[in-house]
Amino acid sequence: MAGISSLNPFKTLSVTSHQSLKNPSLSPAITIGVFSKKNETERLRFSIVGRRNSIPTIRAVEDEWGPEPNQESGGYTAVAEAEEVVEPTEIDKLKRALIDSLYGTDRGLKASSETRAEIVELITQLEAKNPTPAPTEALTLLNGKWILAYTSFSGLFPLLGRNVPLVKVEEISQSIDSENFTVQNSVKFAGPLATTSLSTNAKFEVRSPKRVQIKFEEGIIGTPQLTDSIVLPENVEFLGQKIDLSPLKGIVSSIQDTASSVAKTISSQPPLKIPITGTNAQSWLLTTYLDEELRISRGDGGSIFVLVKEGSSLLTP
Repeated sequence: MAGISSLNPFKTLSVTSHQSLKNPSLSPAITIGVFSKKNETERLRFSIVGRRNSIPTIRAVEDEWGPEPNQESGGYTAVAEAEEVVEPTEIDKLKRALIDSLYGTDRGLKASSETRAEIVELITQLEAKNPTPAPTEALTLLNGKWILAYTSFSGLFPLLGRNVPLVKVEEISQSIDSENFTVQNSVKFAGPLATTSLSTNAKFEVRSPKRVQIKFEEGIIGTPQLTDSIVLPENVEFLGQKIDLSPLKGIVSSIQDTASSVAKTISSQPPLKIPITGTNAQSWLLTTYLDEELRISRGDGGSIFVLVKEGSSLLTP
């Protein structure tokens, strides 16, 4: 017998109706045929019984071939499909807790010692439950663009903490091409009129089920790309006083036109490529956790990197 809990949410439904012969004044009964992909058929009866202007009641049918509904009751008999609720796994909960703990840390730059300890504990728990014990043998998972969410690598902190007016680090990412065994690390900067990027191109070699050796080949300074214009408000309020900014619009417009002209000239030039040589041209990376949307890696000196796959819901607050 097929109960409510046995219904497959991916099955299709076909509906036919037949008029009740016991009492023609009652509503017709409806038979629902449920067809699975294996051509197995389960038939369930969805009967509507009641006169017009009556108050309907609903009850579930437990037996697909049970007796006809009690039409004298003037009620409805219905079969309802239970909606399956997917509970988050322990790994899902750990990932969400980790992402939540990164909030406000500016990729690790502003993390307190207590927050760092919490992050390390969550990372350790995830590493113990790694669903991909041999990441270098699952290159399709490694493939793609990964957004840096957190790092303990102090070499990046001067970049994150620099004090350049009106310029901020918009994104730090790592793109892996598993077919050509290439890696590109990129830092995207955003200003009031344009964006630009600094990146490095490298090759990688698989050295163990978790470890890859990376050899950097060149650095690239991207040409600026124009963004939206500066929008100056009519006035601003400062210490309780409104300050009219309209006289400044002409000056700002002139500066903006000049900056745009310079940016357009620079944008027409190809990116500047700088060869990388010397002892700092090589590094290694150990992937300690990997799934479809989250990657945890450890590098030289015990540095930790938490990266989220581009497009993942984990990037949404």
